[in-house]
Amino acid sequence: MGEHRWRGSSRPTGTGPAGPVSTARPTRARRAIVAAALTVAAGLGGAGAALAAPSDPPAPAPPTASPSAPADGRALRADLPLVGTAPHSATRAPASTRTADPAPTTATRSTTTPTTTTRSTTAPTGPTPTTTTRTTAAPAPARPEGVAGTPCTATARACVDLASRTAWLLDGDQVVRGPVAVQHGGHEYPTPVGTFTVQWKAEQYTSREFGSPMPYSVFFAPGGVAFHEGRQDTPSAGCVKLVHDDAVAWFSYLQVGDEVQIH
Repeated sequence: MGEHRWRGSSRPTGTGPAGPVSTARPTRARRAIVAAALTVAAGLGGAGAALAAPSDPPAPAPPTASPSAPADGRALRADLPLVGTAPHSATRAPASTRTADPAPTTATRSTTTPTTTTRSTTAPTGPTPTTTTRTTAAPAPARPEGVAGTPCTATARACVDLASRTAWLLDGDQVVRGPVAVQHGGHEYPTPVGTFTVQWKAEQYTSREFGSPMPYSVFFAPGGVAFHEGRQDTPSAGCVKLVHDDAVAWFSYLQVGDEVQIH
């Protein structure tokens, strides 16, 4: 077996057939071992201190806010993962993004009291003016014209004049009958004066107060005052007495509601 030839500048030393042979490994073999060790370390995912780091640990670096610095303060190589830990992306818990509820806003209403400006006006002094009010009276209704030859108006249906002791029957402004002689009441029982209306009639009637007959009675005033047939030589108890023919004419012509005027 021939002699093995070594590459390199030095020849191994030690004992052998050709002389002493060296036990030192060749330089190329050492490099291969180192490369293999680095490959194994990278495959396991560990990352230790750098192979070329000195035996004494370096002085601790000042604390920084870098999230990659370990808790013990040793500096790590950024290109190597930590030994014994699988490579993973560090995920930090998101910070709480809750926003505090806004404080309630209290609305304040400002009420402004309106200002009222009062203007005082002073009336000029002086005499108080006199106000004259003219009142115009409504015109009085036209008085019906009197019927010629009588003291009565055209509205009357029977007319009596006590002073002359005469009477008439009228139709508007026309005399239907008259003047005729009548007898009226005396001082003790005077005949009432005024305007009246016929209330009722009785062809045969007897006075309950005096017990005397009153034929062809036409009652027109309170107290039983009526036109009727009677004597002409004595005063009545307030009635208007007529002779027989005139009493019949008055009883036939006058109706209930007709106007009677006594003057």
